[in-house]
Amino acid sequence: MGADEVRDGVSLTNLDQPLFDGAQATKRGLVDYLDAVRDRIIPVLADRPLSVIRVLRGQQPFMQKNVPKYTPPWVRTVPLWAETSQREVHYALCDDRRTLLWFANQRAVEYHPTLIRDQRVTHLVLDLDPPNDDFRAVVDAAYLVRQALADAGLAGTVKTSGAKGVHIVVPIEADTAIDDAAAATRAIAARAERLDPALATTAYIREDRGGKVFLDSTRAGGATVVAAYSPRVRPGTPVSFPVAWEELERITPSEFTLHTAIQLLNNRDPWAEGMPDPQRLSAELVEEGHAIPVARVQAMHEGKRRARARRD
Repeated sequence: MGADEVRDGVSLTNLDQPLFDGAQATKRGLVDYLDAVRDRIIPVLADRPLSVIRVLRGQQPFMQKNVPKYTPPWVRTVPLWAETSQREVHYALCDDRRTLLWFANQRAVEYHPTLIRDQRVTHLVLDLDPPNDDFRAVVDAAYLVRQALADAGLAGTVKTSGAKGVHIVVPIEADTAIDDAAAATRAIAARAERLDPALATTAYIREDRGGKVFLDSTRAGGATVVAAYSPRVRPGTPVSFPVAWEELERITPSEFTLHTAIQLLNNRDPWAEGMPDPQRLSAELVEEGHAIPVARVQAMHEGKRRARARRD
């Protein structure tokens, strides 16, 4: 049994246990890190239905959406209907330090809030994923997206995903319809692809990407994206970290970890500082996006077509 501790009324246990295989960190390291960045990460999580990825000892990581029965009564929750499972899911809302510490004690390593707050979509997100570990290609693709945004009169900010890629986040006005936000995301990705089709692709089916950077426009509507400052369940416990556009080509994602992030922040909140004000989407952009098929649906139909062709 590790040394126990109480913070903000939350009992913290087994703090000296390894976090997970390859983490190079203990549970105490996770708790201390999240507590240190609480004033930065809680505003990113607040009032948003939250999914977390937990790692229990001796088990594979798993995503938790529905709060467990033993959740303290002071953890705020919100019920949402899940079409896929045809049931009501009670999501946590991580609005304060006590809730964040409780999640850390539950060995919740990753924090994935929805893009929706109070039933309104607040951001567009483009997730750039390289075919290998070529981060330079991701950076070049990110500049394509930045140009496509600028051409549409929009501005976004960027962070490492905590894995191999980056997330480009664009705050939008709160009266934007969810379907219009999803359409605009598809249009931006398509425009960025047209700027350099040899580098970037919107092909959802992996075998169709031809070694290019994938511009994923499917993080829309009720989708989630890993929060800025969230750790990841990956070797070395990297962190999804905000990066200034002019610094992007000078960094490597692995330099931002549970151990280094606090010092690199240097008492700043670069995510909040770099976030543009909410912006209005042009009718032209939205209209263009509505004419682009939804990637997952298109891929599903194409997969069925290819399966039939193989059988025939």
